[in-house]
Amino acid sequence: MSNTHSEPNSLINASSPYLLQHAYNPVHWYEWGTEALEKAKVENKLILVSIGYSACHWCHVMERESFENHEVAEVMNQHFVCIKVDREERPDIDQIYMYAIQLMTGSGGWPLNCICLPDQRPIYGGTYFRKNDWINILENVAALWTNEPDKAIQYADRLTSGIKDSEKIIPSPKEEEYTEAHLTEIIEPWKRHFDIGFGGYNRAPKFPLPNNWAFLLRYGFLKDDESVFTAVCHTLEEMSRGGIYDQTGGGFARYSVDDKWHVPHFEKMLYDNAQLISLYIEAYQCTKFDSFKQTAVESIDWVFKEMTSPDGLFYSALDADSEGVEGKFYVWDRQEFDSILGDDAKLLADYYNVTTDGNWEEEQTNILRKTIADDDLIEKYGINAATLYDKVQSAKAKLIEVRDKRIRPGLDDKCLTAWNGMMIKALADAATVLNHELYYSKAAAAAKFILTNVKTKNGGLYRNFKNGKASITGFLDDYAFLIEALIGLYEYDFEEYWLTEAKALADYVITNFSDPDSPMFFYTSAESESLIARKHEIMDNVIPASNSTMAQNLKKLGLLFDVEAYINQADEMLAAIFPKIKTYGSAYSNWAIQLLNEIQGINEIAIVGLETDAIKLELSNHYIPNKITLGGTKSNLPLLKGKQSNETKVYICRNKVCQLPVKTVEEALAYLH
Repeated sequence: MSNTHSEPNSLINASSPYLLQHAYNPVHWYEWGTEALEKAKVENKLILVSIGYSACHWCHVMERESFENHEVAEVMNQHFVCIKVDREERPDIDQIYMYAIQLMTGSGGWPLNCICLPDQRPIYGGTYFRKNDWINILENVAALWTNEPDKAIQYADRLTSGIKDSEKIIPSPKEEEYTEAHLTEIIEPWKRHFDIGFGGYNRAPKFPLPNNWAFLLRYGFLKDDESVFTAVCHTLEEMSRGGIYDQTGGGFARYSVDDKWHVPHFEKMLYDNAQLISLYIEAYQCTKFDSFKQTAVESIDWVFKEMTSPDGLFYSALDADSEGVEGKFYVWDRQEFDSILGDDAKLLADYYNVTTDGNWEEEQTNILRKTIADDDLIEKYGINAATLYDKVQSAKAKLIEVRDKRIRPGLDDKCLTAWNGMMIKALADAATVLNHELYYSKAAAAAKFILTNVKTKNGGLYRNFKNGKASITGFLDDYAFLIEALIGLYEYDFEEYWLTEAKALADYVITNFSDPDSPMFFYTSAESESLIARKHEIMDNVIPASNSTMAQNLKKLGLLFDVEAYINQADEMLAAIFPKIKTYGSAYSNWAIQLLNEIQGINEIAIVGLETDAIKLELSNHYIPNKITLGGTKSNLPLLKGKQSNETKVYICRNKVCQLPVKTVEEALAYLH
């Protein structure tokens, strides 16, 4: 049976590469929007919402088996108004229906297929379905709607109230004082899940979860907890040696399917890599381990080479598959490997664990990874460290040259504001720690582009940008991560333009996202179209929650601009979440960073005078995770008022108390906590 359809459906006008992939399905797909939703109401038809994203393997499988099939399409078109959603463009829709599926089935994932009443309220759903099961379900639910509509409406009532009640965070009185004991309560149960052998947690699949390790790195360092600190360094070392890391091209895959970081699910996402670059840079600043710096730099090189748009923004993702085979672009058989590397092939096959039989389930192919310590190879081959380094660099260049000629995995070329915010912050972090002007200029250019071209007329943000246009109203994470990035840029160049923009966006959030019944912000703006529920995003997952990021932004902006209301809201947000953190630390790791800052205090470091840049550069050699830095020769910021002079001075302030100014970084460090 032919699986292509000569006439495109209405997705042909979509901006999302994921939706465009379905434009020639025989299913009469619509984008989420007025046309489809009105049609369902007018025709009293059930809505079928099918949600996925371009790098999702099982989404492609279900498309191949069902959505490209005329028999299946006939059933879908007859009984339903079918809507395709890219979860990365519309996380607001995804959140609601994902929660519905979790309430119905106990678990969720993608592809996400949810059947709803004509008013969008869910009644049935699940994830991946085989073709015949899918047809049965569609026919049964359609019959239910025709014959027993009251029963369907009862289901919808129950599910919708469950969705609305979920995650209701009520204001909570602040603890008298957060203490060290509170941190211990969070950390002790958390430690029990560390995988001492291979790093990460005792489970498979293994996700990098960068925000977890950022918190644990800061905690281990500030509290001098060696067991935690060692677990972090070991995890970062093991991830960068595993197959989850692209050993020749840089950048991380989304997760490994095993517990050794060996076999990745090969898609590469911008949000993982942005956060991991920040994490490895922070770990390098703390430990000065060259391998951490190398991992970050190689990953940035990969982003510049493969993930950067002509506008200077950053693309969303690379697929796992090329030529219909998962990982084909990235793996090597021994024969090809040897022929490319010639005399050095034996040494490098040892270095990258390349064998004749292959090192994973796909026969005779190898995922490059490091299983032998450099020192052992140096001894075995009688060479020195510099020679090994040169041979590896030369091999990488040769392998990449061959790999670049292969058919590439699909690129998801939409640019999302939230994920770009993370990448801008990563580049600002790297520019600061490595004193690298190019990283800064790319970050600043991307931020300026968003502030110029991806803003609404009334000062809000759009979520997406592609082919010169932005179309979706921004969500809380778009604001949270961009504000965080703007603060990061300010801390690099002391240009107050960035802070002014960050503050304006924070005020926009307060106006348009506030919930009168909770200190938390809604995920959707009051200006977004209304869905069946407005949700809060509270838990830190593979991406930190937009609320935890926003709380930290308000705290920093409150200190920088001396705005008590920002600081109070940040404190209220933390107080409301605080009881939850100890129940499941890894799901609240970004909140835990805020708690750690409350207990340690935030060092406000103000640098003034003509030698500002030199002092800032010297300061960047020191790891001070709980700080904000400000400075410059002329300023309107309260902490800098009246402190301008030609003479270089460093002020350290904490909790509204400033120490006497000092002239050197060394003297300043003595004041830090």
